[in-house]
Amino acid sequence: MKLICTSCGKDYSMDGAYQRCKDCNEPLEVEHVKGKIKDSEIVWERFSDFYPFVSQQLIGELSLGEGNTPVIRSDKLSDELGNVIYLKDETQNPTWSFKDRGTLIGVIRAIKLGYQRIGTVSTGNMAASISAYGARAGLKTTILVRSDIPEEKIYPIVVYSSNLIEVEAKFGEIYRRSLEIGKETGIYFINSDDPFRVEGYKTIGFEIAEWMSKGENIDYVVVPTGSGGLLRGILKAFLELKSSGVLSKIPKFIAVQAEGCSPIAKAYEKGVDYIEEVEEPKTIAGAIADPSPPSGNEVLRKLKKHGMVMAVSDHEILKAQRMLSKSGIFVQPASATTIAAIKKLSENGYSGKKFLCVLTGAGIKVLTAVREMLKLEGFSIQKTTLEELKSALKSN
Repeated sequence: MKLICTSCGKDYSMDGAYQRCKDCNEPLEVEHVKGKIKDSEIVWERFSDFYPFVSQQLIGELSLGEGNTPVIRSDKLSDELGNVIYLKDETQNPTWSFKDRGTLIGVIRAIKLGYQRIGTVSTGNMAASISAYGARAGLKTTILVRSDIPEEKIYPIVVYSSNLIEVEAKFGEIYRRSLEIGKETGIYFINSDDPFRVEGYKTIGFEIAEWMSKGENIDYVVVPTGSGGLLRGILKAFLELKSSGVLSKIPKFIAVQAEGCSPIAKAYEKGVDYIEEVEEPKTIAGAIADPSPPSGNEVLRKLKKHGMVMAVSDHEILKAQRMLSKSGIFVQPASATTIAAIKKLSENGYSGKKFLCVLTGAGIKVLTAVREMLKLEGFSIQKTTLEELKSALKSN
């Protein structure tokens, strides 16, 4: 097998620690494979045909139980939005986000290449995931974050004893420099669009396809999009299944960004082939606030054939987060962009369509966003004395 540049098509050996093309600096990906989904309760056994380069023994040793997340139909949201809404709940992964799927395969890749140290550049979810799996594998783990990281995001990272370093630089600059320094210091940085992290994300696509095989067809898969690695992984799964003869048709994809940091959406709207860096990103959806997404150009290339990109405002995101909470699901703002996008589409003529939203991370990770959401509603905590409790309960 080999790695292939997503832009110029140049080949790279699987034996080297290659992550981006040396000629055009675009992301690499593992060449497409064919296979069948097997009958097993274990995620990685079911999809093992599509991972011939991964040691099943290491998966057994290092897995924390990622995957097998449910698809939930929300009748409440469906009625409210005039479309059928399904939710792929990735908050149920070990560290409460989809990142765990890619992290496991990335860690195994690092071990196969002989690395004793791993790292990542992250806004939060990926940092916690790398820290957990690094601890599981007994690897020395380094996390690079921007110096303005919210305090609430620090503790879920350092609890695993990883080395966290705050860097005073733009996120994109830290990403690019980490790949260079990693080679010099012997650290394999499993960043957002590492080819093997993207491979791990394929399992989301495979699980959606399994669910669809039971008679549930969908028109659109809606994906919160920052770096672009997640969308690439899910779409790659569908493309591999189609080439394997498992699927005859692939649903369209909708990549969703926050207006305050939407370089892919802006490029899509302009009809250009390359993204431009956002100078001053500002959004409550920090998990997808990547001002210079490393897979941005590749996402544009893919969606010209397979879908579209949208941007939604912070106000719309918070409203959507509340809509999800009223259906019993508490997600971070980035995940709520999916419902915000569907609401916007519903208001512009879309009706009777079937949408599947990938809910990428748990709301408990971003409690400051809840405070902002409640401000919109003028929320306050009711107080009373024990003597007045009966009256207070009657008034509700």
